[in-house]
Amino acid sequence: MRKDEPNAVNSSFDSHPHPTATTATATTAATTVEFSSRVSDAQSATDSAESTHSESPRLQFFIRIISEGKTRVIQAYPHDTVKSLHERIQLVTGIPVHEQRLIYGGKQLQWERSLAECSIENDAGLQLVGRMRSTEHSHAWQVIDEMVSIVRRSHQVEDERAGDEDPLYLSCRSTFGMMLESIRPSMKRVRGGGAIVMEEIFPFISEMASRLCRDLGLSMETPGTAGPLSSDVRDFTAFVLPLRTMIMVLVSFEGPKSVTFVEGEGYKHPVLAQELEFLYHIFIDLLNRMDECLRGMDGNLIGEGEVVYSGWSQYLAILKELHGISKIYQGAEEQFWTVLRLSKTALCALIIKYAKRADDHQWLLERKDVTDFESRRHLAMMMFPEAKEDYEELHEMLINRSQLLAESFEYIQRAESESLHAGLFMEFKNEEATGPGVLREWFFLVCQAIFNPENALFVACPNDRRRFYPNPTSRVDPMHLEYFSFSGRVIALALMHKVQVGTVFDCVFFLQLAGKYISLEDIRDADPCLYNSCKQILDMDSDFIDSDALGLTFVREVEEFGSRKVVELCPGGKSKVVNSQNREEYVRLLIEHRFVTSISDQLEDLDWMLHGSETAICVDDWKAHTEYNGYKETDPQIFWFWKIVGGMSAEQRKVLLFFWTSVKYLPVEGFRGLASQLYIYRSTESHDRLPSSQTCFYRLCFPPYPSMAVMQDRLHVITQEHVGCSFGTR
Repeated sequence: MRKDEPNAVNSSFDSHPHPTATTATATTAATTVEFSSRVSDAQSATDSAESTHSESPRLQFFIRIISEGKTRVIQAYPHDTVKSLHERIQLVTGIPVHEQRLIYGGKQLQWERSLAECSIENDAGLQLVGRMRSTEHSHAWQVIDEMVSIVRRSHQVEDERAGDEDPLYLSCRSTFGMMLESIRPSMKRVRGGGAIVMEEIFPFISEMASRLCRDLGLSMETPGTAGPLSSDVRDFTAFVLPLRTMIMVLVSFEGPKSVTFVEGEGYKHPVLAQELEFLYHIFIDLLNRMDECLRGMDGNLIGEGEVVYSGWSQYLAILKELHGISKIYQGAEEQFWTVLRLSKTALCALIIKYAKRADDHQWLLERKDVTDFESRRHLAMMMFPEAKEDYEELHEMLINRSQLLAESFEYIQRAESESLHAGLFMEFKNEEATGPGVLREWFFLVCQAIFNPENALFVACPNDRRRFYPNPTSRVDPMHLEYFSFSGRVIALALMHKVQVGTVFDCVFFLQLAGKYISLEDIRDADPCLYNSCKQILDMDSDFIDSDALGLTFVREVEEFGSRKVVELCPGGKSKVVNSQNREEYVRLLIEHRFVTSISDQLEDLDWMLHGSETAICVDDWKAHTEYNGYKETDPQIFWFWKIVGGMSAEQRKVLLFFWTSVKYLPVEGFRGLASQLYIYRSTESHDRLPSSQTCFYRLCFPPYPSMAVMQDRLHVITQEHVGCSFGTR
């Protein structure tokens, strides 16, 4: 900004514009003397030092205070420190030093540096922005600032390689990364100002990306080469995650959105242009290097003499981070999957050898074409708890062969799920044999009983007697839903213990569980008779169908408990004639009734377990399962809170519950079905702050608001769908 612009004002920091640069200069000179007399810490010299200062040219520059939308004119000496400038600003504006950020040339000015070292010249334009706060302890940011400076200085040594490997530096970097991980969720509260904060971690991300590229190249040289270090990958993830999360949130308020790169113009975004370009170049560099490594792996895995390199161990972790970054940029995700598809053999080998239970592998299941059956089975098996061999913790069963199904039901269905995670010890009554062989025999026999047609739980496919789907007439047994739940436990345990039971579910049943559309081709094996009939109807001549020669209407005849009845496929189905125009609809409804509607009761139990209760949230039940910390049940804030919740709509209560616990749909049992009690904590924040939550611990935190109206206003903000599901949780 030029000196003669109307918004420029002098360094007295009042809000009155000055028409000329001369007036501004005179006033700022007087104000500088005033600052020197009022701020002892900003006084960096004695009278003799002042004479030295007077020999240096005085700088005049502009500070735009973003929060006020005003520009100030200030004078200072080149040898003045940035910290002294912060202190002068605090004296007049009241903005605490630890909440100030001075930005020049896109970078934050470090406290210990002088204005000359920051290359600030006459007529320079600086921006003063507020600091992003992650906790109520805003002074902690001052500590973080100092920590960033220390870590950076520890890395600035003459020998760059020595700095990279210095244990003290690496320890500081990892600690700083862990701090970023702990404050990351709360960074989503602040919108607009976050981009400037991220610039501080750019040097760390660049350094670690360079190290990873270098070590990825080395990992393919010899089988004994270490390759990327797990600590480097962990730190890279810790530093990139807040940057990636901030970009995805700020680019679109409603969620992530792809960003297009304009050739010759870069990324056009009012806040994030620099961040977008910076992260994109890192993504491309690492993806290209990973492409080279995976192709090199393919060469080593072909033939009889397969060679496994120790340097491959971190490949999956790096690919996972690149997958997260790829979702930001248009076309980048497909580029990422193309690299993996072209090196499918290498990726599958990495999954088999290095995928661990503690890791998140959901991203690998997004595309089936990049994995094979063996690798997918390996990932699926890791979803089950590992069976333990500790005999003190095993779930013991003593079964009478003559009562196999009934007694197995009691042992398995009535047991706590955690007790089944420990493994099984199986013994038949009046038999001495024990061990894995007996357990495998029990699995085989109990599965035989479950799928026995006489028990009416499942029906075999006519064309493949190994494949089953739920029996529509299973309700003949009043306990059929409990037996379906028992069947699920037995099958899960068989998978966990890696026991093959010789039976599988038909794809129709999996489509039912997934809630997906069942097509005509899907029922070919499950009901070949219905398949052939529907196929003929669809292939018939239109004129023949329209002549009503078949005499079909929108009904289906079903046999149940020895009697036949007619069921309408749609309202008024008995009078709706099938013709060439509606025959596709008829076939669709016929399949839907045969494979979905007719077994809805059997699936309802599973739906309730997966989806949760649809009934409105009961405030009394909610209140009965809530405890208090810092508050008492008799405090006015607690009385107001429950009165406000009682007046909320059903949807607002769901959003509040989600904000509080990350649970939007309660279990069928209500609040007692949750993993923990709920808690309301009294916070020390000011009354103008919104409530916050710690969803992992089911905690809602808010200060003692002075009135019910104030509390209602704050709760109204967080119970808006787009707010309660996006911000404020930890």
